[in-house]
Amino acid sequence: MGKPDKSTILFTDKLNHKAISIRPFLGAMDFELSRKFYHDLGFLETVLFPTMSLFRSEQLGFYLQDAYVKDWVDNTMIFMEVQNVDQFFAELLELKLETKYKGAKLMPVREYDWGRECFLHDPSGILWHFGEFAR
Repeated sequence: MGKPDKSTILFTDKLNHKAISIRPFLGAMDFELSRKFYHDLGFLETVLFPTMSLFRSEQLGFYLQDAYVKDWVDNTMIFMEVQNVDQFFAELLELKLETKYKGAKLMPVREYDWGRECFLHDPSGILWHFGEFAR
């Protein structure tokens, strides 16, 4: 690891996390519909309770709950880094999510100084950012 730049803050005297994963909790307006949506996106589901599932892709995961609080869901965004955002966007287009799921909305790849990303709203309104960082 190189020398940190001025924007990096080191807390060497704090906890050494040795984190294994981080899993946000997502709400769903229509739990069954959201479950189908995330299956279509290729996530693997483990049902934990009748009202909560863990969805995984490799080591990444999130909990989907049969719970909906509009302000919470409307302000939830997830960023998922992918290897090739153009390829991923093309695969998302092929799924035709906007016609299969009311409320789903796919937006094309945009370029930024830091990299590139596309956007997808799930049926409840959760905003997913799928992106790749500039190398």
